[in-house]
Amino acid sequence: MPPPGGRCAIHQPNFFPRLTTLAKLFAADYWIVLDDVQFARRDYQHRARLAALNDPARRQWLTLPTHLPNGRSTLIRDAEIVDPARARRRIRHTLQHCYGASPHWPALKPALDPVLGLIATSGRTAAVAEASTRALLEVLGWPGRLLRSSTLPSRSGRTQRLADLAVATGATTYLCGTGGMRYLRTRLFDTCGIAVTPFRPPQTGVWVDGREVSALPLLAQLGPLCLAAEFHALAVDSPGPVEGATVAP
Repeated sequence: MPPPGGRCAIHQPNFFPRLTTLAKLFAADYWIVLDDVQFARRDYQHRARLAALNDPARRQWLTLPTHLPNGRSTLIRDAEIVDPARARRRIRHTLQHCYGASPHWPALKPALDPVLGLIATSGRTAAVAEASTRALLEVLGWPGRLLRSSTLPSRSGRTQRLADLAVATGATTYLCGTGGMRYLRTRLFDTCGIAVTPFRPPQTGVWVDGREVSALPLLAQLGPLCLAAEFHALAVDSPGPVEGATVAP
């Protein structure tokens, strides 16, 4: 178990996640991968929206074809990749086509190759999605720790479970995205001695499309060092904790 203190983020494994999602994880000392909740096809566990290197307005989906063996009730960790060998070839070709001309591609490709290999060897959407996020975090120099919710004790209830998972890391701060702030009952975190801090990236500059597009295009455009500097600045400037548990009773 990691040493106590620091910031915790809890998020489903996303396939080459959006810039804002990656930035939140980068700002955390611990990322708990939420791998034992229901798979959602409208989410980003199996797909990423890419933007062209020299034309950010030109976009396309990069998708891991996914089968849900238990239908809609399938947990993220149980989702299966359809025809993994074909999926790996197609995704490798798409990434090379979109970003192979970038001067930063030689730095990115070695980080992405193990992710592509995992498509065929694991056959699991969650494993590949988690690996894709870890690859981007590592190329940016993230020093944090990763845990999985399926291995940690927690009680039922949407907020209670998040609070219990945060407690398991020993964190003193929980980084919460804009979606979570709409339902989170912060009193449960207060009881555990954990401050809830909203994570709200800017909506200008490099962040203008950050809620819609994968972090990959910007990594290819700016390179790891420049993007890491943006992430470090955002992590330092994150707002303080929510006062008084006012989000929900």
